[in-house]
Amino acid sequence: MKPPCYIAAFALLAGTIDQSSAGAESRPNVLIIVADDLGYSDLGCYGGEIPTPNIDALARDGLRFTQLSNSARCCPSRASLLTGLHPAQAGIPNFGGSLNEKCVTFAEVLGGAGYSTYAVGKWHVGVGKALPTARGFDEFYGYPAGHSQDQWTPEKYLRLPKDRTPEVTCKPEKFYATDAFSDYALEFIKQGKGSKKPWLLYLAHSSPHFPLQATSGSVKAFLNTYRRGWDILREERFARMKKIGLANTEGWSLSERSRVPLEKNDAIANGYSGKQNPAWDSLPKDRQEDLAHRMAVYAAMVQHLDAGVGRIVTHLKTTGEFENTLILVTSDNGACYEWGPFGFDDTSRAGKTILHRGDALETMGGPGTYMAYGSAWANLCNTPFRFYKHYTHQGGIVSPLIVHWPAGVQSPGRWVRDPAHIMDIMATLVGVTRAPYPAQRNGNPVPPMEGISLAPTFSNSGHLPARSICIQHEGSKAVTKGDWKLVWAEGLANEPAWELYDLTKDPCEINDLASSNPARVKVLSAEWDKWAERTELKIPQARKKRIPNPAQ
Repeated sequence: MKPPCYIAAFALLAGTIDQSSAGAESRPNVLIIVADDLGYSDLGCYGGEIPTPNIDALARDGLRFTQLSNSARCCPSRASLLTGLHPAQAGIPNFGGSLNEKCVTFAEVLGGAGYSTYAVGKWHVGVGKALPTARGFDEFYGYPAGHSQDQWTPEKYLRLPKDRTPEVTCKPEKFYATDAFSDYALEFIKQGKGSKKPWLLYLAHSSPHFPLQATSGSVKAFLNTYRRGWDILREERFARMKKIGLANTEGWSLSERSRVPLEKNDAIANGYSGKQNPAWDSLPKDRQEDLAHRMAVYAAMVQHLDAGVGRIVTHLKTTGEFENTLILVTSDNGACYEWGPFGFDDTSRAGKTILHRGDALETMGGPGTYMAYGSAWANLCNTPFRFYKHYTHQGGIVSPLIVHWPAGVQSPGRWVRDPAHIMDIMATLVGVTRAPYPAQRNGNPVPPMEGISLAPTFSNSGHLPARSICIQHEGSKAVTKGDWKLVWAEGLANEPAWELYDLTKDPCEINDLASSNPARVKVLSAEWDKWAERTELKIPQARKKRIPNPAQ
């Protein structure tokens, strides 16, 4: 079956449509799974060493995108995903903020077209009038505010509407949030089937975002792997990426270990501000052991997420809903560097890193702990790209995307190399569900969708139209057009400047061509400026000089 693509017609319509006239019985269910701070190559199906057999199976029988851009950080990416707009248009241009009254979410759009709508997990795009149940979702379980939560404390999570009795009861001593999110996802899917309507489930995990926390049994299985260190593992990941056909040309190259972004307080970066991440073999054995435990906890979080996907897929197969459920799996941004190669403990900006030794190693990731894994492991997770979340080089803004839909995808198992953006998911859903995109919301004009439908790639020979994609986050910015990418990374150099890359020949951004091609830099930078003005983007003031310009 070739999936329908009615974007152009329905984008002009407003209001709702009659469920029966839309052919509700043939419209797909929709399951969107978003990981938090998952690196480009963490999944097994993208070359990673973390076992993710359930997500890998979806990739094997679906599509894998190689160039899906995001908006560099959690909340702007989620705003763009939910609304099909650029983050500033949706009310969240940088970190923090709230969905505005002018945008619509895909829950509001599909709900108006007869879908039951559910959300689970991390919201992070506003409270009050921007809560999930105020923005089109019938039911919600998770946490609306904040960027990270303790995995072990059920009191930190809530059920909306508040008068609902929780369908899933978790004993505090057995509670683990990633698993609880999968439990609620299953419960809502059951409700969706009982509603006799097609359903939408937005499963927005907080894993593997810090605080890194996982059950001790799941962590121990990974320790020997990560005791080998990031240098060897980056080489092995890249070799697998070539073997599976992801890194399919000579232009793909394994970049050097990335630098740590500049920090005014170098103690936060553990003395590595502006410097290259260290070689693994240069570190003392006790530091290596601490770091191996940190990365092992991260990997265990990913494995818990994948196990939940497996439970959901098994249920869909058992109930006969698997064939006509459109499943999308992605991440909101690249892996997180905060704040240096040794990570941190306590809270994000406390500037405190504990070197765990002896019995203290066994408690890492357990209840009462709060830690991150640092920039060197993030560099591994983003293999083969440079840099990290927050920044607009590929390591910050390119995510995996898996599309699985047996009833709608032809020739599964393909790589899709067309450039795409996370905002394209709204247009894709409007097309495949035949849902009208409204012209107004509560009397406010709704901007037209900025994204385009990915549905043409679901057929054997379909491709996406050429376009420019512009991105900004806290002073970092980029524009891609055709083979070319122009990128400015505020915070990676004392004197930032435009860098230019030919992504066809250099997808890992190693050879900067800006100085030899000033005319192209001028044209692309002017295009970025026009985009920023059109989307009413308020640019943060550039960061002040902090330390001497580091070696490139």
